[in-house]
Amino acid sequence: MRKHFLLKTALSIFLFMVVIASVSQAQSLYKRIGGYDAIAAVTDDFIGRLVTDPSLAKFFGGHGGDSQKKIRMHVINMVCEATGGPCNYTGRDMKTTHKGLAISEADWNTAVGHFKATLKKFNVPAKESDELVAIVGSVKKDIVEK
Repeated sequence: MRKHFLLKTALSIFLFMVVIASVSQAQSLYKRIGGYDAIAAVTDDFIGRLVTDPSLAKFFGGHGGDSQKKIRMHVINMVCEATGGPCNYTGRDMKTTHKGLAISEADWNTAVGHFKATLKKFNVPAKESDELVAIVGSVKKDIVEK
């Protein structure tokens, strides 16, 4: 009888540990990258790189301070929502937003390079970095014009 009790107790402890490990593995990308403040910091750095890159600055010309803040908030909310966070992106779809800007494959690659450099600057782990780059990549077809 005592053996069965010990065996059941050991099995229960093992199952509890498996459940705890599963829960921590299932943690959202949002939480794994540090949440809202981390997304905001990455967004600020990334947008700063884009607007100061001479080959991309043309896409940001003519935006006043209010428009720049709105763009920033849209990016933060989009990334927050896409990574499983509590935010709600309310902006236009990517195709409408970027229509007519003539963003080329080269422009896209430059922007992705800046995004990867930003992630590296903030020491985002490889797994999370790859997931973020995949999220960004999922909208490429709506942004790059042929």
